[in-house]
Amino acid sequence: MNAVALGFDRTLLELKMYSREKEAVFFSFLFPIMMLALFSVIFGDSMGGDSQMSAAEYFLPGMISAGILLTSFQTMAMSVAAERDDGTLKRLRSTPMPPVSYFLGKVGLVVTTALAQQVLLLAVAKFAFGVDLPDTAARWLTFAWVFGLGAFAGTVLGTAYSSLASARTVGAVVVAPMLILQFISGVYFSFTDIPEWLKQVASVFPLKWIAQGMRSVFFPDDLASMEMAGAWEHGRTAMVLGVWAVLGLVLCVLTFRWFKRGTT
Repeated sequence: MNAVALGFDRTLLELKMYSREKEAVFFSFLFPIMMLALFSVIFGDSMGGDSQMSAAEYFLPGMISAGILLTSFQTMAMSVAAERDDGTLKRLRSTPMPPVSYFLGKVGLVVTTALAQQVLLLAVAKFAFGVDLPDTAARWLTFAWVFGLGAFAGTVLGTAYSSLASARTVGAVVVAPMLILQFISGVYFSFTDIPEWLKQVASVFPLKWIAQGMRSVFFPDDLASMEMAGAWEHGRTAMVLGVWAVLGLVLCVLTFRWFKRGTT
């Protein structure tokens, strides 16, 4: 209980530090919201082909999916790498604070920012652009488990990924792959317009499956035929995200370091 209480205090501290990092707030929290608004204004009601979807309806699942990985994977990879390089982790390890409290603080940061971002995305889509949100419990349940698995996988993978770079290089090491994945995973373009070999590459990574899961929540059921398998594949989506979550957790345990390379 003491570790949990310290974890809650650590969450509050993490949120304060996060709010002061303007670049992190913009590129991980506000970016999907701004892109949704921008695409909705530029394209208006011209998206969706025969389904007559507005741009806001069309891009909402992709922006939600990108937001999940930005607030989990990107936030964790960049913040942990920076704290390791500037000695914050080394100092924390020498304090009486249990290590679990540090990780609870990071999880609290991801959960709080990710949920707040999703609420803002849905509010902007609904009240600014007139998007009809799902009206069945089954669709909201799908939203919940795709969000939960995606955020968990992103959090542990981001923590493990932080060991690959220093604070000076982690921006490029994280942002570049994330940007590429967004382009080939159906976030900015229709997945049907992407070359077949790039679809196969995207299918290896979590973002494609998060995006597909979110499309099943917000798109009409007849658009499932546009997916690679011609169906929403909820079972496969859960399996792939679950495998990445377990793999990320294992990698996190095996690779996490409190100290910068070359120090003890």
